[in-house]
Amino acid sequence: MNKGLKIALAASVALNIFAVVGGGTAWVLSRKAESQAIEGRRPGRSEPVWAVVEALPPAVRDQVRSELRANALEARPDFEDSRAARREAIAMTASDRFDAVTVAALLERSRASEMRGRARLEAGAVETLGRLSPENRKALAPILSRHKSKTRDTSATPHPEHKTADNAGAPTDNQAAR
Repeated sequence: MNKGLKIALAASVALNIFAVVGGGTAWVLSRKAESQAIEGRRPGRSEPVWAVVEALPPAVRDQVRSELRANALEARPDFEDSRAARREAIAMTASDRFDAVTVAALLERSRASEMRGRARLEAGAVETLGRLSPENRKALAPILSRHKSKTRDTSATPHPEHKTADNAGAPTDNQAAR
């Protein structure tokens, strides 16, 4: 066989392998993008609170922003207490002075503090929403939903939350697990 023909044949085989691998990669990526698009349509807030607030008219936006920020600052001590109790429980669990009753009490305190903080945030948000026009209230309705994980599965694991007005100072699920 001619040397040029062998080179052309080898180049053709390499090109075909490259095309098959590229096509397979494109197919896998398109399936992944499709599943992410489906996940994106599931209920739950898809954007941070501030992005939702920014879509409001300027006068309303400033009022809502300041009220949500004030609510977050009021709730911050509850979330800080929640994180501190969880850290203390983790430290006690890892130490030689482990006491199951104390650890359980610390975890209960952590949960109660977090729920108290969330209740403050939600109550403040409801008060703010109650003062808005129906159009603006409808635009802000997503702030009441919770984030979903970017790596969603059927258990709908909550997403580590961003520092926004609805959870400033709130422990993320990852922080809470630490």
